[in-house]
Amino acid sequence: SEKEYPELHRMVEELSREAGIPKPRVGVSDLNIPNAFAFGRTKRDARVCVTKGLLNLLNEKELRAVLGHEISHIKHKDVFVITMLSVIPTICYMIYVSFFWSSIYSRRRDSGALALIGLTAFLLYLITSLLVMYASRIREYYADYGSVELGNKPSWLATALYKLVYGSARADRNTIKRVAGMKAFFLNDPANAVNEISELKQVDLNLDGVIDEYELQVLAERKIKLSKSEKIMELLSSHPSTLKRIKALSNLVQ
Repeated sequence: SEKEYPELHRMVEELSREAGIPKPRVGVSDLNIPNAFAFGRTKRDARVCVTKGLLNLLNEKELRAVLGHEISHIKHKDVFVITMLSVIPTICYMIYVSFFWSSIYSRRRDSGALALIGLTAFLLYLITSLLVMYASRIREYYADYGSVELGNKPSWLATALYKLVYGSARADRNTIKRVAGMKAFFLNDPANAVNEISELKQVDLNLDGVIDEYELQVLAERKIKLSKSEKIMELLSSHPSTLKRIKALSNLVQ
């Protein structure tokens, strides 16, 4: 409630006003995994939820940057857009199941044609699924930019993303598995956090757990290196690599 978390509600209200949208409902999850997410079909029925793990991990500026990211998702109707796009691979998969398996048990002469239609639908399902995940990754970049447009410094959000990776890597594996169905809505993918830690050593130059503006300026002049496994993981994920997101934020430092 607002009485329990007055500062959280104040930040959401300020950011919503800056974004020109109604203040969304605010929720706090008991999850110890540090994360946040937004959902809702329209701006008027939108919700922003943060976990207790996030509140315990971030300072006020970092939390404000995360909330700005989620408010930006709401402003641009990202949840609705990705949900609508996800209908396409779902339809393709249903066609595949219907036609391909019908061809296996059918004694009709056109069973070969049915199988071909089913396999084509399955191929389209794979392609459109990858395209939906690509679109989701692009929307994450836009939401990061949107947070900066709402007055948050790139270093605040970069540090928040950095801390989320380390916080998620320490989280209980069973808890992460239980929330696997929600990860598309999260700020980052907690299941991939352990794999991302080694990549992020390129960013935190003094290893103090904070990404400051100087480190972002240095990063802006450098090329980042992602392992082959990380590139494959990103291709199959709804979220960009955290390292690439921080690299993109480094280009916004003025």
